[in-house]
Formats: sequence, structure tokens, C-alpha cells
Amino acid sequence: MNHATSGTEPGKRMLRRGFVSVRSRLTEDDVREAAAVLADRALELPELSGARTVAAYVSMGREPGTRALLDALHARGVRVLLPVLLADNDLDWGAYGGEGSLVGVRHPGKIELLEPAGTRLGPDAVLEADAVLLPGLAVDARGMRLGRGGGSYDRVLARLERAGVNPALVVLLYDSEVVERVPEESHDRPVHAVVTPSGVRRFR
Repeated sequence: MNHATSGTEPGKRMLRRGFVSVRSRLTEDDVREAAAVLADRALELPELSGARTVAAYVSMGREPGTRALLDALHARGVRVLLPVLLADNDLDWGAYGGEGSLVGVRHPGKIELLEPAGTRLGPDAVLEADAVLLPGLAVDARGMRLGRGGGSYDRVLARLERAGVNPALVVLLYDSEVVERVPEESHDRPVHAVVTPSGVRRFR
């Protein structure tokens, strides 16, 4: 795969298709085993071990699994915020109440997502997070993240920047998804750390 693609959106789309294709060939056992290791590694991060509030997300399909991590954080007494997709692709947030507190929601043109049941806290709730777990398809040697293309987390990162808050930005990926370079655009921001089954890499 050519990771030196130009910084255009078509270049990003081509890369996304490649990474999604590789993920689609993972077995359920592959995903489950990686999720357990990722949770253990992430829980050792100082950025998460000292956090009072963590904004995270519910992994779907063959994404690096987050469910074990969400449950472990919740069991520690950490306030875990999970996204609720809005019609304009922005994100509202709700608090995770543990296993059984998620509901399946089908948004037009998208796969069914698992979202937190209960009170909606507003898009600005993410400003209270000490750490933010971002979904992604790849991260490069500079910490630049290749997102899924919906733009929701670009809005989250812009909201954090406007408010002048600086939570730890962490991505969970498979080992093959840490690459030399991904295309970047002017609004892209580097993450602070990536967690993979083989270890943790920091970019600040």
C-alpha cells in the first residue's frame, strides 16, 4: 500500500478502503484477543489511569475493540462519556452506565451504532474529558490520524481547540495501522499516543 499518497480527500478515501479491507479479513478471535490486550495496555497509560472523565466510543465490527476498556474504566469509577451521532454528523454525549446501558440506533445511511441510553449531555460535554479516545484507521510517525471520513471527530477536536482545553488524545489501532505517513489537511491535528497490541507509542 502506498502511504505517500497526496493530501487530497480522494487519497484519504483510497487509503481508508485499504485499511478497512485488511480489517475485514480479521476473524472474531483475532478481534477479541486484540481487544483484551489493548484494554490492558490502555489501562496502564498514565493519561487514563489518572483520568476522572474519559470520552470514548463503542467499537463496531472489526474495529480495535473498546468494550473491555469501557467496562474496566467504568468499574474503576471513571466517568466514561460515549458519543451520540447527531443529524449533522456532530456528536452529543451520554454517560456510560456499564453493560446493558447501550442501545442500538440506526442512523440513515449508516450501520447500526451502539449509543448510551439516558440523558444527553450536549456536544460541549467532551470539554470535561481528561482524555479522549479517538477512532481511526491509521496513525503515522508524526501522530497524524487517518479518521473514518465522517468528520465527527474533526468537530470534536475543533471544539476542544476553541475552548483552549488539552485532553490527552489517544487512538487504539492494530499494529499494521501505525505507518510512516498519512495524508493531512490543514484542520488535522496530531494525537498524543497510539496503543496497539504490541505497545504504546507517544508523539509529545
